[in-house]
Amino acid sequence: MTDPDPAVIKQLLADLRGFDKEKRRTAVMKLGVMGGEDAVRALIMAVRNDHEDLITRGRAALMLGKLRDIRAVDPLIRALDAPGFQTPVYAAEALGKIGDRRAIDPLLAAMNSGNETFRKAAIEALKKLGYMPERMTN
Repeated sequence: MTDPDPAVIKQLLADLRGFDKEKRRTAVMKLGVMGGEDAVRALIMAVRNDHEDLITRGRAALMLGKLRDIRAVDPLIRALDAPGFQTPVYAAEALGKIGDRRAIDPLLAAMNSGNETFRKAAIEALKKLGYMPERMTN
């Protein structure tokens, strides 16, 4: 795999810092596809940003799962409590893909969510982490 083009990365990072939410949403997806050190750092910052557009945060969590970088575990754990729908679901899925067992307790807590999609995402992530208590359903 070749390193991402620095000029393209620079433009995507600029888009991510801009005011246009559509450009930010697109930038996180492209950064996730391209990967690399700068992409991981930018995606972590996006998923941590409490003032970021909820769709952008959700997509950042999704892309962090694709990249499977261990540095994203703590920000993704915090994102389980993010507002909205996408970010917590994608954060749970990403934690399952990354495979770090630090996520087990926060994912167990997420199973108590009233949102069925989020609860199912937490259960699937726990299964990927090798945690299969009898009381889990599905």
